[in-house]
Amino acid sequence: MTNDLLESVKDGVAVLTLNRPDRLNAMSGPMLDALLEALPRLGADAGVGVVVLTGAGRGFCAGGDVKAMAEGREFAETGLEEKAHGLRSKMEVSRLLHEIPKPTIAMVRGAAAGAGLSMALACDLRVAGESAKFATAFARVGYSGDFGGSWFLTQLVGTAKARELYYTAEIVDARQALALGIVNRVVADEKLDDETLTLARKLAQGPRVALRYMKRNMNAAETQTLAQCLDLEAMHHTRTGFTEDHKEAARAFVEKREPVFRGR
Repeated sequence: MTNDLLESVKDGVAVLTLNRPDRLNAMSGPMLDALLEALPRLGADAGVGVVVLTGAGRGFCAGGDVKAMAEGREFAETGLEEKAHGLRSKMEVSRLLHEIPKPTIAMVRGAAAGAGLSMALACDLRVAGESAKFATAFARVGYSGDFGGSWFLTQLVGTAKARELYYTAEIVDARQALALGIVNRVVADEKLDDETLTLARKLAQGPRVALRYMKRNMNAAETQTLAQCLDLEAMHHTRTGFTEDHKEAARAFVEKREPVFRGR
């Protein structure tokens, strides 16, 4: 157990808080190990409908621990192959955020930089406070980038802009990020928690089975052909038609009331 990651669950919303505020929540081994344990578990938890990732204090996540880099303590392993293998195993955090069968939301205040930005991009949605600042940052420390940021950013803003942001490492503020499509919403910092959790609760109270298959469809759309996506949509659409949630929603529509979804 580590204090580098805090976890709470309420109203079907799991909140994972990166908890190294004195280091702007720079990543640590225990933090990443805790994320690797929590994400699959929450993804399989029937009581959880949405996972929110955020940071304690004034920042989301500054990425890698630059002090540890400077002191040569970033990797415990020796040798190139061992280091690459160790890093790749930690990078599963981004894949899990992208692929667990629940919507994931990054709630960002302050800095989201380097691998911290990559983790935010790996989530399905991003809600930013007005103080949010986004930077790939890798070029500033002579690294090429990790945790899937190059893939996620290319998906969101296109290859030309993604390359520019990686090569220059320039800082993007919240409003610029909204215009580029990096974030979904920008709200006042003092309303960030309320606005994000209201959105999360809305999704958690929605048709969870349908949302799960929507996420599969959206992920497939990033890599598969149109014909493959049509096949997948046909199967998923038909499958969700057999759910109690679909039948309840159809009844509610006819009866002119709001549906009550039960996730089955």
